[in-house]
Amino acid sequence: MSLKDTTPRSRPQHPTPSKTPSITSTKSIYLTLYNFGSAILWANILIRTVLITGREGWGATEGKRWSFRDWGFGKVGGGKGGGFGRVGGGEVGVLYGEIGEVVKWTQTLALVEVLHSLFGIVRAPLLTTAMQVASRILLVWFIVSPFPHLTTTSPAYTTMLLAWSFTEVIRYSYFVFILNTSVPSLLQWLRYNGFFILYPLGIGSECWLIWRSVEGAEREWGRWAGWVLWGVLAAYVPGAWVLYGHMMGQRRRVMRGKGKAK
Repeated sequence: MSLKDTTPRSRPQHPTPSKTPSITSTKSIYLTLYNFGSAILWANILIRTVLITGREGWGATEGKRWSFRDWGFGKVGGGKGGGFGRVGGGEVGVLYGEIGEVVKWTQTLALVEVLHSLFGIVRAPLLTTAMQVASRILLVWFIVSPFPHLTTTSPAYTTMLLAWSFTEVIRYSYFVFILNTSVPSLLQWLRYNGFFILYPLGIGSECWLIWRSVEGAEREWGRWAGWVLWGVLAAYVPGAWVLYGHMMGQRRRVMRGKGKAK
């Protein structure tokens, strides 16, 4: 699922340091560096996604622009392969070819946010943090990476990256400011209103790519893999409800605080 609320989700982890004076400074420096670095990494993905899509088109492969068929209705192709690397044959999207590995490892870095929550480095709910990170790890390692010919030629791959990168640039930038100074009004507004669009865009794109990979997973790993993915899709409905509700709760608290300040 997308849009971690790391308070995130979008991984709801609010990077407020603990009150112990002796470690507050160290925590603040570490979290500032982590969030600043993450914001830069996701800004790089966002800019490159926009530029490559503008140059090549949505879901383009080498020498071929997207057509409506590329959304993937009907039977999707694929071949036999091995392991958890790329399996099967066929063309892959230009966008994936240029930044797919960057996206995979940038997203994998977010595993440390589960540790942040687990060990109390940030005050973030462990369950929602783990849900958010796990869903994205599933996408980059077990959906997109093994089956790029089934997933990255769909415009849904592009919309997923746009939703993820917009969300993360906003989220990590917000945390950098809140750790060190006041948050600009525009950034706060984006943080607590942007998810109305980015949540459904990201979650819908993720579900579409999982659906497109079911046939390839069954062919490569066995019918059990298809059932697992159908189970994941079923879990997206309650999971999205939990994450969306968490973000709405955050938004209500912030809006109430602004109202009292006035």
